[in-house]
Amino acid sequence: MIAPRRAACFVGIAAATLACDRSEKQEDRSAPSPPPVASPAPPELLHVPDPKDLLPPPVGEGLLPNAPRKPAGRCPPEMVDVRGEFCIDRYEIHLVDERTGEALSPYYHPTPKQTRASLARYREIGLGPGFPELPEPPAFQLAGEAVPSARSARGVVPSGYLSGVKAGAACRAAGKRLCTRAEWVLACRGQAGRKFPYGDAYEHGTCNVFRSSHPAQVLHGNASRHHLDPRLNRVADAEGPLLRRTGSLPRCRSEWGDDAIYDMVGNLDEWVDDGSFLGGFYSRGTREGCDARVSSHPPRYFDYSLGTRCCL
Repeated sequence: MIAPRRAACFVGIAAATLACDRSEKQEDRSAPSPPPVASPAPPELLHVPDPKDLLPPPVGEGLLPNAPRKPAGRCPPEMVDVRGEFCIDRYEIHLVDERTGEALSPYYHPTPKQTRASLARYREIGLGPGFPELPEPPAFQLAGEAVPSARSARGVVPSGYLSGVKAGAACRAAGKRLCTRAEWVLACRGQAGRKFPYGDAYEHGTCNVFRSSHPAQVLHGNASRHHLDPRLNRVADAEGPLLRRTGSLPRCRSEWGDDAIYDMVGNLDEWVDDGSFLGGFYSRGTREGCDARVSSHPPRYFDYSLGTRCCL
């Protein structure tokens, strides 16, 4: 038989247990059910570019797939609109002082230090009668006061002796830029997509390239020397001046609609933004037309055969 005092303790424990159980059940009834956990949404797929979009475009296609067209008439008057995608200078550039518009000599590298050095050196190397005289650069170019800026116009001597660095700076000073290689080749091939501006087969003399004379050979008896001589681009042979004025060969034109770009093959090699130069110059022995390319020189290299044109 359980003692009365111990029985009272058991009764108290049982009552407390029942009370706790009723309290927990009441809390279960009063507490709101937690909201259901939503299944995570599937992640959005990121755009993965087609590998061909990352490569230079094939000639004859747009520069970018479905490239947006630009408003008609968006190009400055001295430039040609290529498929509504970009603008390119109609002629090879010549340099002027950005502040005054005065022309720099096209026969010297545009920095004053190099201009003075070339003038002094080739004053010491005289040539006999019948050879071109040493051109005198303007005083402001010698004094270092000029900010070279690119201009494109018909009937002028284009500026040679340009490095890729100075060519790019001159385009930027004019509010433009160097062309990409893809832009340049597309523009050169014209709307018909031909290897040469005038057709698919090489024609001697249509563009100013593959001339039989080399100016350094004529002046110095060695085609590999004196490539900074300011007289090189003043040499002429039986066919006329080796370096021709812009637009002087009417069939060397890359046609776009009723407009055209001149001298993209021959005359001067032209720097583009990947550090190569394209098109060949007048004495380069190439029949590659718009595909002619040299990539063996750094962008700071310059000599008489190098110029450019700008894009926008």
